[in-house]
Amino acid sequence: MPSKRVRSRRLTAAAAVLAAAVITPLFAASTAGAAAQAVTLPPVHEGFDYQIGGAYAPPAGVGVVSRDHEASPAAGLYNICYVNAFQAQEGAESEWDSDLLLRDSSGEIVYDGGWGEALLDIRTAAKRDRIAAKVKTWIDGCAGKKFNAVEPDNLDSYDRSEGLISEANAKAFIKSLSSYAHGKGLAMAQKNTANFSTARAETGLDFAVAEECGEWDECGDYTEGFGDNVIVIEYQESAFKKTCSEFGSRLSVVLRDVNVTTPGNSQYVRKTC
Repeated sequence: MPSKRVRSRRLTAAAAVLAAAVITPLFAASTAGAAAQAVTLPPVHEGFDYQIGGAYAPPAGVGVVSRDHEASPAAGLYNICYVNAFQAQEGAESEWDSDLLLRDSSGEIVYDGGWGEALLDIRTAAKRDRIAAKVKTWIDGCAGKKFNAVEPDNLDSYDRSEGLISEANAKAFIKSLSSYAHGKGLAMAQKNTANFSTARAETGLDFAVAEECGEWDECGDYTEGFGDNVIVIEYQESAFKKTCSEFGSRLSVVLRDVNVTTPGNSQYVRKTC
């Protein structure tokens, strides 16, 4: 089922027009590890906008926004910083050491076919450390810009790895990133991967950003592990209506166009419950 999921990506990071701002903490979450700081979780059932395809002035009623790590946070809101942690951006294979790209038995790079992104090889601790070194520079940037949390995408890439990457590999890598983000005072989101929601001790994750959980009847799986600390993005009108009916009184739910375009684009869609 996850292999059929439509998973959004940033297209081209737009230059941000809003200045960064520190917001008043809304919820303190305890985190493991001596280096971890108290982190702030997004407010529950708050207006949300998904802007990873380009930053723009948030619509009225929005209190939480997710933007690409190359953008700046929205002033006065809770800001989530998107990073592509488990795959290379499309066409960006050269930005990674060749041996860090996952390869099959024939030596061919394994791609996420839906988005043309090369999977990163997180099967050994040594390679995880080298990949994390780059991802941590993005997390540093998120912290420096005063984002409140990180959204590391493609946690579920093991499911598209032709059986080469295991769930244990994914959990080990995300746990290391979570610990690092916590040390920077940033909360860490679980992006998709509903079956990990009750494994928080293994992942160190604080809340969920779930694409199409209504489409796939998974929203309850996320609330089982995270309570109401779940943000939902739907891309189909019918699934959006269903999610609003079942979870709209508890969770942050938004309908967006699949390419998460900006206002003025003919594809742009945004609705809330």
